[in-house]
Amino acid sequence: MKKEDQFKYTCRFFIGEKPCRFKRTCPGCPHFSPVKERLLIIKIGALGDVLRTTPLLYPLKQTYAESQITWLTDPAAVPLLKNNQLIDRVLAFNPEVDAQLRAESFDLIINLDKAPWAAALAATISAKKRAGFGLHPYGVIRPFNTEAVYAFLLGVDDDLKFRKNRKSYQEIVFEACGFRYKGEEYILSAGKGAPAFLQKKHLVDLKRPVVGLNTGSGSVFAGKGWTRDGWLGLVRKIQSELKGACLLLGGDRERELNAFLMEEACSPSLIDTGCDNSLTDFISIVDLCDLVVCGDTLGMHIAIGLKKKVVALFGSTCPQEIDLYGRGVKITVPGLPCAPCYRGTCDKGEICLKGITVDAVFGAIKTLLSA
Repeated sequence: MKKEDQFKYTCRFFIGEKPCRFKRTCPGCPHFSPVKERLLIIKIGALGDVLRTTPLLYPLKQTYAESQITWLTDPAAVPLLKNNQLIDRVLAFNPEVDAQLRAESFDLIINLDKAPWAAALAATISAKKRAGFGLHPYGVIRPFNTEAVYAFLLGVDDDLKFRKNRKSYQEIVFEACGFRYKGEEYILSAGKGAPAFLQKKHLVDLKRPVVGLNTGSGSVFAGKGWTRDGWLGLVRKIQSELKGACLLLGGDRERELNAFLMEEACSPSLIDTGCDNSLTDFISIVDLCDLVVCGDTLGMHIAIGLKKKVVALFGSTCPQEIDLYGRGVKITVPGLPCAPCYRGTCDKGEICLKGITVDAVFGAIKTLLSA
C-alpha cells in the first residue's frame, strides 16, 4: 500500500489538517463513512431567501442519502444555517473560499442566486450536473436545466410574476431542482434563549399573548414598510383590547420609529427589544412571541421558520410567493393596478401600504390568537 493510500479522503469525517472527531488514523478505523455524492448549494442572499430555501434540504437528503452537502452563502447569513443537521459545511463567501471551491469537484451544483458572479461561479466549478442558474458566455443569466426555466421566466416576465404566477417560492425552487413541494418547513434553530437584558425585564413571565411588531422593511424596494400612524394605532388596540405584551422588533433603520412608538404609547407592556441585536439574538427574541406582525422582511421569514403565527403586510412584493403554512394571514390592498411592482422608488405615495387599516390588521391578530 502506498503511503497516501492509507488516508480515507472520501470519508465524511476526514479533515486533513487536523484529527477527525474520533481522533483516529484511517487504517482500520470503524467509523469510516464514505461520501457517495457531493452537493453544493449556492444561495448567497437576501437573508430571507436563504432561510426559505432550507426546505429544499429535505428532498435532497432523501434523494442523496449518503451525500455531503455544502452551502455557500453570505457571511451575514451564516447564523441562519448553523446547527442545521442536514448541512455538512456552511461556507461564507470570500476570495479564499472561492479559490477553495474551484479546486474541488461536485456531483451536483444547485445555484438559486441570479447575481452574475454567483452564476459564473456555479458555471465554472467542476460538477457532473448543475441545476438552477448559470452565466451565459454573453454575460447574462441563463437556466442550467429545463426544470429551472419557469423560475428563470419569473425574472424576465413581469406579467407572469405579478399577475399569473400562483406558485410559492418553495414550489418554484423545488421544481427548478426536479422535486415536488409537499409543504416542507423551513429549518431554523431557535437559538440560546432571550438575551440577558430582556430576562432582567422578566419578559418571559409576562402574561400571554406576546405580539411581536417588526416595524421595519428592507431598503431595496419601496412599498414594504407600513405607516407610522398604522403601527401606533395597532399598538394602542393591542394594549387596550388584548392587554398583552408588545415587543418592538427591528434594526438600525427602525430606531427612530420604535423610539416614537415607545414615547407615544407610553405603556409598561410595550417593550423595545433594541435595534443592535445580533441575528442570533434577534431570532431568540422572535421566539418569545406568540404572533408576529411584519412586512415582507427577514423578520417574517424568521417567524415562519420558528412556526409562529404571522400577520404579513404586502405592498410592492408578491404575497402568492410566501407560504405561511396555515399559521398566518396575508393582508393587501385589493384592486391596486400598480401592485405588486418590485420598484425601488414609488411615484404614487406607496398607496399599497397606506391603504392597509389598523382594523384589518388587528382583526387578523384576534382571529389567529383565538384559533
